[in-house]
This record gives sequence, C-alpha cells and structure tokens, in this order.
Amino acid sequence: MYRLDPRYAPAPQAVLHTGWQAVASQLPDGPTVVAIDGPPSVDWSLLGDRLAHELTGRGTPVTLLDIRSHYARPALVRSRTERPADADDPYFRGLADNPLVDLFEILPVAAPPKEGLLLVYGPGAALVDHDLLWYADVPKRYAEAAVGAGEPGANLGLPGEKPDFRRLFYIDWPMIDQHRDSLVRRLDAWIDMQRPDHPAWIDGAGLRATYAALARQPVRTRPYFNSTPWGGHWAQRELGFNPDARNTALGYELIAPEAGILIGTGPQAQAEVPFQLMCVLEPDSVLGAQVHARFGTSFPIRFDYLDTVGGGSLSVHCHPKESYMRERFGWDYTQHETYYLTLGSTDTKVFLGLREDADVDVFRKEVERAVTDAVPMDPEDHVLAFPAEQGQLFMIPAGTPHASGAGNLVLEISATPLSVQPAVLRLAAARCRRQPAPPALRARVRQPRDRTTRCGRRPRPGSRAAHPARGHRLAGGGHRRAGRDVL
Repeated sequence: MYRLDPRYAPAPQAVLHTGWQAVASQLPDGPTVVAIDGPPSVDWSLLGDRLAHELTGRGTPVTLLDIRSHYARPALVRSRTERPADADDPYFRGLADNPLVDLFEILPVAAPPKEGLLLVYGPGAALVDHDLLWYADVPKRYAEAAVGAGEPGANLGLPGEKPDFRRLFYIDWPMIDQHRDSLVRRLDAWIDMQRPDHPAWIDGAGLRATYAALARQPVRTRPYFNSTPWGGHWAQRELGFNPDARNTALGYELIAPEAGILIGTGPQAQAEVPFQLMCVLEPDSVLGAQVHARFGTSFPIRFDYLDTVGGGSLSVHCHPKESYMRERFGWDYTQHETYYLTLGSTDTKVFLGLREDADVDVFRKEVERAVTDAVPMDPEDHVLAFPAEQGQLFMIPAGTPHASGAGNLVLEISATPLSVQPAVLRLAAARCRRQPAPPALRARVRQPRDRTTRCGRRPRPGSRAAHPARGHRLAGGGHRRAGRDVL
C-alpha cells in the first residue's frame, strides 16, 4: 500500500509535545535568553505572540526581540549576497555561501534579563548570545508557496520586500541550510510550525537519537506532489493525493534538500524534520564512507515521479554538464538522469537527444519566437522522440535535451545537486502560471561540444538502427542512451 504519510516512532528517550501550552511549558522561568532560529517562512510574529501569551499567563515575565528588525538595509543585504556577474541573468544565480551574519550591520546585544525570559526569534537568532537554542521550521514547499503568492518578506534578510524565486532557490536556501546544519548538534529543541495553532516540539537530544536510529534502518520520506502547467492526474486518481489540486505533476519521493521525515505516533502528534539533517549527523551510516568522501553530506540521488497522465508534455530541457555546474553555480557535480516508464504505451513519447540533422541555430530562433511571439513549434523537428513503452529505461546524460511526453508516469532516478535542477523547472512553471514561460536561453543552447557519442543519427530505412526498440534489454524492459547534447 502506498503511504501518503510514512511515519516513524521517535527514539525512546525523545520527548514530543504538541500545542502552544505544552511547548511553552518546556521553557524555564528564567532569567534566561532563549534564541529561536529558523527560515523566514515561519510565522515569526505568531510564534512570538503565542509564546509570550502562554508565558505571561503562567506568571513568567517575557521580553520579545525580533531579530529581523536588526537586519541591514535591503540594498546592503543584496550587495553582500548577490554577485555582480549575476545581475544580467534573469533566471539563474551562483549558489550563495554567505553566513547569516552577512544579514546584519551590527548584531543586537541580548543582555540577560534580571527576571523572566528574553525571547530572541527569527532567522539568525542563534548568532546572539543565548542560554537555550530552539529551531522553528516549516518544509521548503511552504517557502515556495509563499514566494509564489507574492507574500512580502518571504525572502531571507528582506522583510517587507517583494519576494523572488531566484533569490529563494539560489541564495536563501543555501544560506539557511548551511546555517541550520551548523546548529543541529547543539539544538535544545525543534519546533514544526506547519500547523501554526498546533505546533509540534521535540527535544534536541531526542531528535538526534531518533536520527541515529533511523539512519540504521529503511526509511521513507514524506511524499509530496507539486502542480505545474503540464501536470497529469494519475496520483490524484490512483493514490488519492491532493484531489483538489490542479494536478499532480511532480511527485517528490526523495529530493534530499527538500524532503522531510515524519516522526511521531499519529497525525495529531508528529513533527516533520529534514532528511538532510540525518545526512549531516550520520553521514557514514546514510551515505557510506566512500560516498561521504566524494559528496560530503549531500545525498546525491533523487527519486521522483513525472505525472503527465491526462496532462501535457513536460517542457523539453537539459541539465548542465559538470564543468558548467562548477563555473556557473559553484557546485561540483551535476544531474545525470534515468527515466523508467512506470506507465506508458507505444502511442506516448519520450523526447531524448538532438536529431543528427538538427540545426541548433534554427532551434534557438524557433524557441525565441515561441517565447516572444507565441509562435508554436514542434520539438520533434529538433529532438528525437521514442515510444514510451511501459518498462523501458532511458539513460539521460547531463547536457542532453529530454522530456516526458503526455500520457506517461515516469519514475525519475537521478543525481541531485542541491535544489538547483528542480528549481529550474519550478521557476519556469511559476512564471508560466502568469505568462508564457521564458526559457533560459542565453548560454543554454549551444553547438554540441562532443559529436562522437550518438545514437540519435538518422538511420537507413530497414536498418537495425531504424528500430530503436531493439536496444540492449534490461530486466523488465529496455534502455536508451541519448543522442547529441547541447551543453
């Protein structure tokens, strides 16, 4: 049975509470400085108000310090965290590696109170001197939704400012993840704020013990399906996932930087905690020593579904080669993929690799006209199309144009360098909700650098190459390898 909420019991010594009264009961009477850090997507004003209400209600004096009110002016935050070389690129940025201290001109002084509690909260709160350290969190899908809805202040270090997806994916998330990962070994508690009126709290030592136990057993992250303009409806019909959503295009089974693990005893007593922190705390158990040595704490494989059943075709796209990943994003590995056709037929398609006779300059011009003038284009004029038979496995090296056609359910197993690759498609999808998605053309469509490995050449009629289904067979199906690449 497919579980929409796979859940694991916390370690025996862990303490899990839910509700504001229970959460506040874990705070001392003072005098104490409590720092509560976390991402900007947390409802920080509500958190401060609810804790203050519970504390004063029991007779504990409390002073609130919203760390966000001490950020440097927005222009300075932007100049510190954005690279001049990215100024003219409307789609991508290099991955930020700034510490959160770059959000401040001067950190506030958190003087210990004479009585009661000083509660310092917001992104960067851990940077002030404190006695207790908590971390409040919501999964990254909430941040993405907030930016998509245009909520002011959804970006890190820019309260009140208009949000931006580029900044979220390439600046906010890398900075927040680096900061959170540096804190996890000394956290006193974790708060899941997905239900603002009913938060879940787990003690820090218990959280780390739970991660240690889970790292030594099979574990599944909480699945999540996202909607896009091209998405299908298989997951809605067959799995019952989010039936009121527009569609269930992208099914995230495991994309490590965004995935969460449910810890608890039931829907009313559970916390969702980041899978990535298990890699940080238990890297050799999760990754193995050799993978840890090569990839650090980055879990390098992702599993997701592409649902186009009853939907449209996925946008034709390609992922950068490793050299481009290093030069443009500062990351040392890229996204090689496989498509496994969980559902498909001889009447549906997978687009994979440039045709041997493709003219890249013409391809570029047609794409530009489609974007600027809404002139329809047929990708099969430039990209090979293969029957998407159920059980087929398609090999997709980085730099190869590819897409799933309409009517398929693809299990995608690939390398995952942070959230950069999923972000590219989601950025286009977000723009497409408002207007035709302008693809990232500049430096994306190039003449192939290596024309020596091709299986996409136009075959002679009647030849073996004219029948691509005769490729090497694997258990349960066959496999294809891409033709020409473009990056």
